Amino acid sequence: MSEDETLISPGGKFQLGFFSTDNSSKRYLGIWFYDIRIRTIIWVANRNKPLESSPGLLKIEHGNLVIQNHSGQAIWASNTQNLSSSSTTAKLLDSGNLVLKYGNSESYLWQSFNHPTDTMLTGMKVGWDFKAGMEKQLMSWKSALDPSLGQFSFKLDPSGFPQGKMFEGNITRYRSFPHFGSVHASSAYIPKLVNGSEGAYFSYDLRDKNTLQRYLLNYTGKLQHYIWMIQTLDWMLLYELPNDSCDEYAKCGPNAVCVEAKSLRTCKCLPGYVSKSAEGSDTLNPWYSGGCTWKSSFNCSGPEGFKGVKGVKLPDLLLFEMNTTMTLKECENFCSRNCTCTAYASTSESTDKDKTGCGFWFGDLLDIREANDNYRTNEIFIRVIASELEGDSKRTKWVVAVAVVLSVSSAMFCLWASWTRRKGQGANVDVHAEEEENFELPVFNAVMISQATNNFSCSNQIGKGGFGHVYKGELPNGQEIAVKRLSETSKQGLNEFKNEVMLIAKLQHRNLVKLLGCCIEGRERMLVYEYMPNGSLDSFIFSTMEGSCLAWRRRFNIIVGVARGLLYLHRDSRLTIIHRDLKGGNVLLDNKMNPKISDFGMARTFREDQLLEKTKRIVGTFGYISPEYAADGIFSIKSDVFSFGVLAWKLWVEGKAYELIDGRMEDSFPLSEVMRCIQVGLLCVQKCPEDRPTMSSVLLMLDSETATLLQPKEPGFYLERIPDGTKIISNRREYSANEISITLVDGR
Repeated sequence: MSEDETLISPGGKFQLGFFSTDNSSKRYLGIWFYDIRIRTIIWVANRNKPLESSPGLLKIEHGNLVIQNHSGQAIWASNTQNLSSSSTTAKLLDSGNLVLKYGNSESYLWQSFNHPTDTMLTGMKVGWDFKAGMEKQLMSWKSALDPSLGQFSFKLDPSGFPQGKMFEGNITRYRSFPHFGSVHASSAYIPKLVNGSEGAYFSYDLRDKNTLQRYLLNYTGKLQHYIWMIQTLDWMLLYELPNDSCDEYAKCGPNAVCVEAKSLRTCKCLPGYVSKSAEGSDTLNPWYSGGCTWKSSFNCSGPEGFKGVKGVKLPDLLLFEMNTTMTLKECENFCSRNCTCTAYASTSESTDKDKTGCGFWFGDLLDIREANDNYRTNEIFIRVIASELEGDSKRTKWVVAVAVVLSVSSAMFCLWASWTRRKGQGANVDVHAEEEENFELPVFNAVMISQATNNFSCSNQIGKGGFGHVYKGELPNGQEIAVKRLSETSKQGLNEFKNEVMLIAKLQHRNLVKLLGCCIEGRERMLVYEYMPNGSLDSFIFSTMEGSCLAWRRRFNIIVGVARGLLYLHRDSRLTIIHRDLKGGNVLLDNKMNPKISDFGMARTFREDQLLEKTKRIVGTFGYISPEYAADGIFSIKSDVFSFGVLAWKLWVEGKAYELIDGRMEDSFPLSEVMRCIQVGLLCVQKCPEDRPTMSSVLLMLDSETATLLQPKEPGFYLERIPDGTKIISNRREYSANEISITLVDGR
């Protein structure tokens, strides 16, 4: 197709051709609406490589769409697999999608909808295609007359529950309304969110198929919804976001609500919270973004409740879980039993409280605003202490009083029952004896667990370690479980048991294994976890069995999932937690191959202001322990980063990075992505901890193809010295520093 030719879709809705912007000699290949008086570009092929003052040519060459300049040089190509040009055809569909097909196949070799520019049409998807390893996002023009890449992007944020976010560079500027409800009052708009194992994406449909509509991310950072008006023969702007200062992301900081009235912004703390800058006040300076903190800390032992806040945009979904089967009352009960749950809300569009579906938030609540016309009204229920509820009504006081009496009575009954049981069974081990902090954790009966595991049959044993053995079981309701049974002879195991109960009971994240409960009867001490049917990661990485190899896309998703789990432990959980024993054997895989970090027996917590700690008792697994930890007993979040790097690292030969790729994998993997993961892994295993990136930086480097990666320095897979008197505790046996000399530790 030459400069003076165009391609029109079968129904005459869209047109493909070369164009120039006003007062510019640069030429681009683009798609625009056909037969409307205002040329509206919806897609540009060579946005960063225009034809400079010369005619262009679009042709199919070796099965690819190619744009050539006047000298025959290719300046843009679709980059599909090489096929015969004679069997490949290009077609512009009435949806505005330019597709490349091979022969009579119904599938597409390439399509422009997979490479959007600044415009989203009905049928187009914004999000992630895990199978193809592709992210689809809107990228603004640089200016009104320059189609090259601008500063703003709109994408589906994969951190936490999927949601649309606008970025200026790497800075979040705006977050869309959560898409488990209606996003706009317009009846013409039908949003759709898909979140599955093969991908996560947002799309929309129209009730009136004949209406011309489009979403535009313009060069100023506005996401605009336009509709074509036949009466005026012009585009009408329905709305644009961000619309006011409260639409700016997390403008008031955590645990605060942004209120916009007559172009004036006010920030108010949520119920039960006070300003971080002026303690005791629940109203903030309009320009203060430090947010709010709890008036009183929760201990999960006193009476608490929930206070509703109506008419707001729901918080960011970074630390969020959704349940589609619970009623609103069941959601309240679930959240009240979980100390880390800070709020819940209905995710159903129905106002009927018996309708199912709700979401739970854990940690700080970010980016809340009073809803305006662009948002559906929601009510969120904030966790508060009982005193916050007392001012509501006298009836609330009576409810709290009764709750206190019942709690005390229940506690006395439990103490009596425990004393009676102790008389009959002998002394139990009290895992809380050395801890001041209490928590709720379901308790399983030892007889039930024994029956579930066929009396701890050898055929049910699925793992073992210094703590004891792990058994697969099935509860009477059919739920499969994994039971970690503490060995009576393991002193180290008892300490791990206490540590694991105290830590993991407070944690909840999609990439951490879920603790269902525990059993403490007589000499029995057991932890009950959700069962992971695909076992541990090392059984896939290091297995020589045919068919056990993981495809690259699954490997990449596992790497990212482990990184998210570590980021939660290091930064986003209520406690800063260092795992200290991250390895392939402690990464479990569920039925969808989602990774779950497990085994917190060796984990340690840090204070908010604490950066590192020193110990003479070195624990962990050889090959995964960082050099500064093994040599000096110093550990920090960078120790976990080192262990993460070992997971992503298998072999390094200078100048031969390609050899790192598992030869059993199929050829269908993006080499640039593999190389990026290798480089990130090497950055994580650098000798000096200050050179290693944080997990937030790791995620940024993994998620972004444009992020600049530093060159890795010397890896730290060796120990220069071990201080006298230091004990090294591995996960298998105990060594003294005088009995072993480590010159090179080969990470598995």
